[in-house]
Amino acid sequence: MVDPTSDLEEDVDPADAPTCATCDEPIVNSPSHRVVTWVDDGETRQRHFCGDACRDDWDDER
Repeated sequence: MVDPTSDLEEDVDPADAPTCATCDEPIVNSPSHRVVTWVDDGETRQRHFCGDACRDDWDDER
């Protein structure tokens, strides 16, 4: 997976890009990319989202 701290305009192959946890689309060169990170039982977890709408929909599913 691509380093989530990399530059937004860096060329990223869709096969290597993170996918949205809600719509499952690859997130490539997206300035609206959102990441939610939390700790669960001592392990770091994260979910990537292509934008605020998908992130909000994910909240409703939890």
